[in-house]
Amino acid sequence: MVWFGSPHEPYSGLPGDLALYEDLPDSLGRKEVALTSNETGRRVTRPLRDVLQERYAEITAMDRSIGELRAYLKEKDLRNNTLVWYCGDNGTPPSAARTGMTLRGQKGNLYEGGIRVPGVLEWPAEIKGPVSADAVSVTSDILPTLAEITSQPLPERPVDGISLVPVFHDQARQRTEPLYFWMFEHAKVFDETSQPYIDPKLQEGTTPLVKKMAGKHTRTFRNYKYREVSEDHFAGARAMMKHQYKLIVEGHSPGKSGFELYDIRNDPGEQINLADEYPETVEEMQAELRKWQESVLTSLTGADYR
Repeated sequence: MVWFGSPHEPYSGLPGDLALYEDLPDSLGRKEVALTSNETGRRVTRPLRDVLQERYAEITAMDRSIGELRAYLKEKDLRNNTLVWYCGDNGTPPSAARTGMTLRGQKGNLYEGGIRVPGVLEWPAEIKGPVSADAVSVTSDILPTLAEITSQPLPERPVDGISLVPVFHDQARQRTEPLYFWMFEHAKVFDETSQPYIDPKLQEGTTPLVKKMAGKHTRTFRNYKYREVSEDHFAGARAMMKHQYKLIVEGHSPGKSGFELYDIRNDPGEQINLADEYPETVEEMQAELRKWQESVLTSLTGADYR
């Protein structure tokens, strides 16, 4: 497992990598973007041109590192039967200056610009040549996929993902199980009276950062025990993808109703809300989404792990 921090603000780069992007358009320098300062750890605004030069340098360094890994696998005669799986973890932030794309939204929301990420797999023994599949998938699919490949049983509890092995052999195959996303509003559920799983002192400063959070160059995580499912806990932006449709509840569209329905296959930019046109589809998907939320909260109480 390799977890690259790149590309992530605050950006930086090696001199040779930065030099590759010295000729970015001057017009980019006229736009300012907000991000963390490498010097102070606080928010600053900088010219987009300078920020992109550093971001692209980070991507170049990451690409080089992945290349070294693949070269090692080839040198050790391991490449043919090694599955290399690369993906991102969320959509791009404003500092990425995504251009020329029709995806709506960005990191921090549930539109495609916030949750659609690249997924690239290499496995010469099973995937014989360059192919592309449009089946919807998610990182929760990694566990079931690897379990099937290695003939290992899945744990006896609810598992969100499915195996993608069938897609490796049939790129036209479509997903049969829905995908779900939920921005759980933990601040409305937990407070200073909530009981922690771990002594809070042991969770202080577990993630060093350049960014200052609460006056410290580190992130302090808190994990609290969840006792009982309550109706108040189902709030928060949430989405469900099933076949070609994507339902968004409590999204970020001004003037919109609580439900948004998009045909992602034909409208990846999520411009045409079909909720009023297909109320039965909205009702059906909302019921399934609610059932999944109940399952999540039940798991959070620990009921699925006893």
